[in-house]
Amino acid sequence: MRRILILALCVLMVSAFAFPFAVKAQSEPPANPTPGLSLFTTYPSQMIGIGETVTLSLKLRAASAPQVVRLEVQNPPQGWTLTFRGGGRVVKSVYVEPGNEASVDLRIESPATVEAGTYRFTVIAQSDQAKAQLPIELTIQEKSPPRLSFDTDLPTLRGTPSTTFRFNTTLKNEGDDELNVNLTAEASSDFLVKFKLSGQEVTSIPLGAKESKSLSIEAQPLSEIPAGSYPITIRAEGGDVSASLELVAEVTGQPDLSITTPDGRLSGQANAGRESPIKLVIRNNGSAPARGVHLSSSEPSGWTVEFDPKEVPAIAAGEQVEVTVKVRPSEKAVAGDYMLTINARPAEGASESADFRITVTTSTLWGVVGVGLIAVAVGVVAMAVMRFGRR
Repeated sequence: MRRILILALCVLMVSAFAFPFAVKAQSEPPANPTPGLSLFTTYPSQMIGIGETVTLSLKLRAASAPQVVRLEVQNPPQGWTLTFRGGGRVVKSVYVEPGNEASVDLRIESPATVEAGTYRFTVIAQSDQAKAQLPIELTIQEKSPPRLSFDTDLPTLRGTPSTTFRFNTTLKNEGDDELNVNLTAEASSDFLVKFKLSGQEVTSIPLGAKESKSLSIEAQPLSEIPAGSYPITIRAEGGDVSASLELVAEVTGQPDLSITTPDGRLSGQANAGRESPIKLVIRNNGSAPARGVHLSSSEPSGWTVEFDPKEVPAIAAGEQVEVTVKVRPSEKAVAGDYMLTINARPAEGASESADFRITVTTSTLWGVVGVGLIAVAVGVVAMAVMRFGRR
């Protein structure tokens, strides 16, 4: 009897400890089973324009066994055409293997009379083993028609024949569709036209919906062209739309001076300490008048140089004027060749300079004086020898 009581007590104690664990185990929910089929797309909610056709790329995955999955659309919008396509054909089902992702496209065509608003429907993928659903939401909005605009604040620039004309422009896509825009230019054969975006030369650029980009258009003369107005037509074409911009490069003439002498020789003679006149010819070989031509010089130390006149009011294109330069070498200058630089600087335009070789001669009077002094010195020495030699 005592053994029976002890055995019953042990059973009771074991039951008391085990019961909470059993209750706990039963209270825990079972782990979520792995779904047998999954269906998804990257962009299940989109905004589209009226009459736009949309293609959604659908992906299917099977968890365990291979299966044939039937496809259908639940609650499609009235009047819409929705078709599943794969391999270039309309399909109604797709074969899915575990570990491999199957793809199928859903082509959505809305009627041209569709009203703006939000439309929802569900894609159903079902096999004998599993079922998956994918809600789709499309918002219809009125689209802006495709249009390009081309603008600039300064359509006309002025410069010399050596100027690179740089026009700052803005190209904008006014529509709701992305465009790839090609850029072309019509200009005189004397110009090279380039398009630059952020410093890089381009011939085409992508433009997103409502996007605008700043373009720099450079027109560079290829040679010394005559003064005048040169039109440049810029065109931007993307898809079925285009835009143009009329630009003008106004080339102004510029003076081009040269310095020479009537006989063409860049040399002359001058006496030390004496003023010697030299005739100069200042010619304007450019395409515009040279105004306010200032004359100056760089001469050896101790020399004086004067111009008559010192400033020429104007030299017309293709014309020349004569100027007298008065050169006075230093009295201490020794005979020889010296370099004298003549400068002509117009009020507008590049300055010009020419180097002249001036041959300096000394006066013959000083030679006579020198010979006389030598003779006197010789005489004095001779008299001294004769007088003191007798003693």
